[in-house]
Amino acid sequence: MDVRDSFGPALRQRRMAAGVSLAVLAGQTHYSKGYLSRVETGGRRPTAALARRCDAALGAEGELAALVPPDRADAGPTAPAPGIQSIVGLDIHAGLEADAGNDDEIWIMGMGRGGSIWFQPADRRQAVGIGAASLLSLGLAAPGASTPKGLDAETMVSTFAELFPLVRRLGQRASPAAVLPSLIAQTHTLETVAEHADGRWRSESYLLASRYAEYAGWMAQEAGRDDMAMWWTDRAVVLAKRGGDLELAAYGLVRHALIRMNAGDALATIALAQRAQTAPAAGPRVRGLAALREAQGHALAGAYGECRHALDRARSLLDDSAGDESTRVLGTSSGGDPVSLATAGCLYDLGRPAEAAEMFDRELSAIPDESRRLKTRWETRQTLARAAAGDIDHACALLRELLPGFAATASWSIRTDLLALARVLARRCDQPAVRDVYPLLTSMLHTPHPDDRASGS
Repeated sequence: MDVRDSFGPALRQRRMAAGVSLAVLAGQTHYSKGYLSRVETGGRRPTAALARRCDAALGAEGELAALVPPDRADAGPTAPAPGIQSIVGLDIHAGLEADAGNDDEIWIMGMGRGGSIWFQPADRRQAVGIGAASLLSLGLAAPGASTPKGLDAETMVSTFAELFPLVRRLGQRASPAAVLPSLIAQTHTLETVAEHADGRWRSESYLLASRYAEYAGWMAQEAGRDDMAMWWTDRAVVLAKRGGDLELAAYGLVRHALIRMNAGDALATIALAQRAQTAPAAGPRVRGLAALREAQGHALAGAYGECRHALDRARSLLDDSAGDESTRVLGTSSGGDPVSLATAGCLYDLGRPAEAAEMFDRELSAIPDESRRLKTRWETRQTLARAAAGDIDHACALLRELLPGFAATASWSIRTDLLALARVLARRCDQPAVRDVYPLLTSMLHTPHPDDRASGS
């Protein structure tokens, strides 16, 4: 059954029952009266954004939103593909110089779409900045092989522990294509160390390897590779269990929930988040992050009451975990109030863009400039909310400021929101501010994604 056959009559019935004219609804949703009329009569296919906004305006409690599947621009990357092959057990020798006569260029390794391995040249100074030049040239054996010479577990673990915050910081400022190769190599190295260590250092090596693998999952998601993100998240869970940390298994559910949320799957998001909250090993921080994901799932489903309850639960749990250093590394630690930012995002998904924009205005100043990826992501949502609320001039001014940040981070999640923003602005091309900035936006979106070029896709 075509969505137009179900949504149009349902919208008209809801609107008439509420005593709201098409003109009034057009003013509330910032869609034209003619467009809404064609949607009601089946002449135009409704978008998920329109459905959520009409749902909020008419108090439909998610019933209208449930009738329209996620739009392609809202849904993010494609669903995960089965059969991803492990490369953690492969011997890595990607630190060889591409040209013996060129000391400034080496080759670094990453994982492409579906788990395939790809290589790309990098300036030596860039590689040293992410630890790739030294780490990839170690020539360590694969896990299970004979003990490599000079392998000091205590030294390796302490060094990699000091490096991890720097890698996370780089991940906030650089393209995933620049960060993923070193993360893959570092995870492999630590797993090798764990295979040949005893006692405490065996456990410590596995636990640190799990943190690197988990962050590789984040970077893979930012590269638009959901299948790869899920694979590395699952790998992180395996490594954490070997090190004696069962809580990361619960956090793996939180990460899977985020991936499904970005794909627009509200029901799967809610189900995974609720499972994480009931996991026996989950501490307050993991349960709090899971409650945030549940709230975001309810927002996608248009369930305002359930969303608010989950947000309140997240606030309480995360406040309780504020002094817990053992799980502080899980989830974002890049500044800003995660509950307030998630609340603003939920308000947008619930079809309340004006409320969302006001909340973003208050909260974004708390994110430090060095957290470029996080800040640009939420600034993009702020801009999208302003545009959806009809504040076009303000949205265009914000857009001009954030485009350089998008170019630097090459984030797929930001790109997804910019695609949605382009669709909103396309309806307002008669306005001077839109005509001025729209070519810059479309040019940026039509530029090949850095990770597509790297993987040869």
